[in-house]
Amino acid sequence: KPTHKVTFTYDFYIGKYEVTFDEYDEFCEATGRSKPNDEGWGRGQRPVINVSRKDAIKYCNWLSGEDGLPIAYDKDGNLLDKDGRTTSDPSKVVGYRLPTEAEWEYAARGGNESKGYKYAGSNFLNEVAWNGANSRDRTHVVGQKSPNELGIYDLSGNVWEWCSDWFGYYSSSAQTNPYNNTGSDMMARGGDCFSPIYYVRVAFRDFCTSGFAYYVLGFRIARTVP
Repeated sequence: KPTHKVTFTYDFYIGKYEVTFDEYDEFCEATGRSKPNDEGWGRGQRPVINVSRKDAIKYCNWLSGEDGLPIAYDKDGNLLDKDGRTTSDPSKVVGYRLPTEAEWEYAARGGNESKGYKYAGSNFLNEVAWNGANSRDRTHVVGQKSPNELGIYDLSGNVWEWCSDWFGYYSSSAQTNPYNNTGSDMMARGGDCFSPIYYVRVAFRDFCTSGFAYYVLGFRIARTVP
């Protein structure tokens, strides 16, 4: 709150699944980084955890390089346009990046196919989310629950997901292509496998410092449609 209208003037892609250990471990092997702890739950197709936002954007930049795209972030985590200039306009970013908070929520609510569900794809939480009531206190392989209206999985539950934005309080004013590039904490959305019902709603917001890595915090990737 307060509720407000958001308009996008561009199209974007967002990951069908959360980034998995298999995907992130490939990045670690290619760059000589240490692999994050899986807490004994297993790796493979489980969502990667124990990664900070700084780790996540390094993965995004590496993936952009692998696909021959301009990187989306500078060393300080600011968005970059196709010419490597700092920007606060997500529509000008070409490479892989974290979704903005507004993009994340639009996707979680089902986009232009939305049926107004409380959770991402259903009003019945256990249909779409690993949460504190059904997860047996661990993450699960991505894509095992039902997808939402857009065919995207695990936007509610399993692991919290980093967003690209800094935390900021909402305004009641209408916004176009919103992106908050200032603050002291970074946004995370979606809840996790330990979360009570309240935290897994598509409207719930949380935040933490950019360097924070946690055992139920991961991410999915996005990209502006060229």
